Amino acid sequence: MNHLFGWRRLARLTFMLLYFVINVLCASQQTDQSETQRVKGIVGQSFSFPERVIKSGNLLYGDLGSIANVYPGKQGKITMEKRFENRLHLNNVTRYFTLSELQIDDAGVYTVENTDEGKKTKIQLTVYNVVSKPQLRECDSSSCSVVCSVENDKEVTLTLYRGEEILNQTSSPELTTDLSLRLEVEGKNYNSTYSCVAANPVSNETVHVPKCCSEDGHPNDADSDEMTGGLFIIAAICVLVASGLVGLAVYRKKSRNGHSQGRRSEQIYRNWSRTEQIYQNWSCVP
Repeated sequence: MNHLFGWRRLARLTFMLLYFVINVLCASQQTDQSETQRVKGIVGQSFSFPERVIKSGNLLYGDLGSIANVYPGKQGKITMEKRFENRLHLNNVTRYFTLSELQIDDAGVYTVENTDEGKKTKIQLTVYNVVSKPQLRECDSSSCSVVCSVENDKEVTLTLYRGEEILNQTSSPELTTDLSLRLEVEGKNYNSTYSCVAANPVSNETVHVPKCCSEDGHPNDADSDEMTGGLFIIAAICVLVASGLVGLAVYRKKSRNGHSQGRRSEQIYRNWSRTEQIYQNWSCVP
């Protein structure tokens, strides 16, 4: 009986130990997760790490390990790859590390080690380009449609709005292909305002979409005026060209007539001279 009681007690202790170990592992995992911060940076700008080092500590980056060391009473000593040279600094007042002139390949996991407090903070940095401005093309008055496009990049989305309402949205992991959306305006929604917005997690650009046709589906007044002006210019050029050709033809004809009359007058003069000479010779015969 005592033997059975001992086995039960041992099983209970084993269960309690396993429960304690599991709780410790879960708590440790939750602590690590809570200290990992996800932050964003913009190409060409500066980024300050959100954890400071008061007296001594280190800054680690991915597989490179320590890229900066801080010692008590001394300025931060930077030991790193050349790509961080002259870009990573420790502010001796705020005690924050700052990385300037961000590049796309600066993205990754950084760890700020605060030796005084025995604390490690992981920082996941993602670096983005500023999004490009959308371009409008293929403004088709016959179908009241226009195409909005933008250069694709990491996590870029292109969205068409009618007022505050999203009409269409697109994105693509294929960064070599531009994003584009076609907007077709229906007659009942003609008076609404439309916009095309390109955005990523750090920036956005908006262009307002002009109307390519009137409310009844015909080219709008601006397009009509522009078309009329273009036709008037073409007609004026045609009239000027035709007038020039007619004038040239008349001039050449007059020139030919002038030359013909000159040759005819010369021939008459020669014939008259010959006749006069024959007459004089005949008068001298006895």
